Amino acid sequence: MKKILVVEDEPDIRELLGNYLKNEGYAVVSAEDGVEAISVFSKEKPDLIILDIMIPKIDGYGVCEVIKKQADVPVLMLSALGEEKDLLKGYDSMADDYMTKPFSMPVLLRKVSAILRRRDGSSDAESTSPAVICGDLTLIPDRMEVLVKGEKVEVTSREFDLLLTMAKHPGRIYTRETLLDMLWDYNSFVDERIVDSHIKNLRHKLGGDYIETVRGRGYRIGQ
Repeated sequence: MKKILVVEDEPDIRELLGNYLKNEGYAVVSAEDGVEAISVFSKEKPDLIILDIMIPKIDGYGVCEVIKKQADVPVLMLSALGEEKDLLKGYDSMADDYMTKPFSMPVLLRKVSAILRRRDGSSDAESTSPAVICGDLTLIPDRMEVLVKGEKVEVTSREFDLLLTMAKHPGRIYTRETLLDMLWDYNSFVDERIVDSHIKNLRHKLGGDYIETVRGRGYRIGQ
């Protein structure tokens, strides 16, 4: 049974989320502020976190950054903040997805299911895959490792999937829509800017110009 940590300071919303998730067969643990969230995460080791941004003590952005340094657990952020700068800040903090309040519970449940399914599927599919070499980049799927000129670079599982997809076909241009459909599996419910945010993070970690922007079309890794 998959375990989900719900971090929400409003009791009614926290209870509503917990009940819906339990009805879908998930185990649920909860926290009402940022400090408690980090503590519960360390103790319970959930498979996914639903994280409200406007919570006391440590906000959701801070909680996400702390947790992502400890483990590559998927994070779905919730917030009443719906402006573009808030969405991008959520993606830059390495959240896997973002929903604004008020939100549709069926859509949230579909997102949760898709995130977990993708995580499980990617581990099974890549367990015996050979290394992918693209210039100075080497990707080792069974260990989810990225090497740049022989030096290991730490990336999240989503970043690894994104890089591996493009590295398998160097020179091929991938639109945002294509990447969403291949890697998120629910592209009609996720903002395209999440792709841009992950690309930005990868460029920062990898250095150099490994990922090219093809204006008006998408992204590619050079041949």
